[in-house]
This record gives sequence, structure tokens and C-alpha cells, in this order.
Amino acid sequence: MVVNMTKKSRRKKFPLWQSIVLAICVPTFCISTFLFFNDFFQYRAEDHANIELSRKIREIRSDSKPAAEKVTDKFAEYEALWALNHDFAGWLFIEDTKIDYPVMHTPDDPEYYLHRAFDRSDASSGSLFADAAYSMDGDSLLIYGHHMKDNSMFGSLTDYQSYEFAREHPVIHFDTLTEERDYEVLAAFYWDPVPRQENALFHYYEYPELSSPEIFEEYIRQVKSYALYDTGVSTACGDKILTLSTCSYHTNNGRFVVVAVSH
Repeated sequence: MVVNMTKKSRRKKFPLWQSIVLAICVPTFCISTFLFFNDFFQYRAEDHANIELSRKIREIRSDSKPAAEKVTDKFAEYEALWALNHDFAGWLFIEDTKIDYPVMHTPDDPEYYLHRAFDRSDASSGSLFADAAYSMDGDSLLIYGHHMKDNSMFGSLTDYQSYEFAREHPVIHFDTLTEERDYEVLAAFYWDPVPRQENALFHYYEYPELSSPEIFEEYIRQVKSYALYDTGVSTACGDKILTLSTCSYHTNNGRFVVVAVSH
């Protein structure tokens, strides 16, 4: 058998610069793809865990249970969750949204649940948690939550930028371990960490006590001046105020805030 040694190899050779680019891009693409799917499945797992908590609560509330089995003591409704984690302080629920979560409270470690799940495991989406400076039994409460792209946690809170959405979802339900309460949406607004013109910056997160008529009126005046629309809801000193806050990307370190009132 004769072998033709004169044939030139048909193997294509890339210029050096293309080889370098390929050597950089291929691993980068693989790493990016891995991180994307890793985050995707992590978020799904975290969301599933929260859905399971919501399901358990709905089962407890179910009207289909025999009268003898229905919960009559409000604390008993959440007793099982509190037994699992004493940081559990309440439950926040807005109908027709994904906001249906436990609220945690750790006065000695303000941001403990920023990236932790209900069971204290690491979680990128974190948990809803009340500001450490606020009392769960006070007349003012501030709750934080991450603005997740999959609408979990407070990802759907920014829907309140629309007056139509607020009109269709005017009530925010929040239960503590001892009390059930419905709040009416008073205002929704975008907040920037810079003063407006010559005015002092409105620190909406620094009002843990609103029993003073002067402080209450100042807070409500500021809230209404920032409001995106008029809900027509009125309030007076002595009402309970619930403030929900999440990140907003309209500006650096921006926030989106919803304020609700219970008479």
C-alpha cells in the first residue's frame, strides 16, 4: 500500500489570537452557565420551602375542618412555627400575590435573616424581617424583604406603583402571634437616599414610635408628599401603621415603600 505523503493536512489552524480568545471565553461561558443554573435551582428550592410553610398555614386555617378541630386561639394557629423557631414573629399576606410569608424579628441581630431562611439555613432570598428598632406590639412596624426577580419575597411589592393594582389589592393582612389585623394601603412611593431640593431627607425607617401627634403628623405628611397617587385613605394619630420596604433599582440604593394603616 502506497501512502501519499504529499497531501497537506486539512486540519484548520486558528490564529494565535483566536486561540487565546477561545481559551478565555469557553471556560467563562461554562462557569457563567453553571452559576446561572446553580442560582436558578437554589432560588427554586428556597421558594419551594416557603410555599410549604404557606401550605401548612392554609391547612390550619381551612374552613373544611370539623368545628371541634378549628383553631380558636390565634397563637395556636402559629404555635407549630414558633416552636420550630422562636424568631418567628408574624405572618404577612397579600391576596393574589406571592407575598405569603412568615416575618422574623431579631432585635439583637438586626439583619440576621437578610440571607437566611426560616430554618436559619443560608438563603440568597433571605426572609421577611421586622426592623430591630420596632416593637411587634407597637403602633408602627417596618418590614423588609428582598426584591427577587422571580417575584418571591417582596419581588411583587413594586406592583403598588400602579394605582390600579393598589385599587384591586387595597388590603394587607398581617398577623402577630397574638393579634390579627388588616391594613389599608395609604401610600406607595419610590425613595432616594438624597434630600429633595433643599428639604431634609425623609428617613422613613426612623419612626418606630408614632404615639406623639406631632411625630405622627410629620410622618404622614412626608409619606403623602412622596406618594405616587392618592388612595383616598385617611388616618389619624392612634392608628396602627405598617411600612413595607424593598430595594428599588431606579437609582443607587433606592427603595420602594408601601405604607398601610389599620384604624
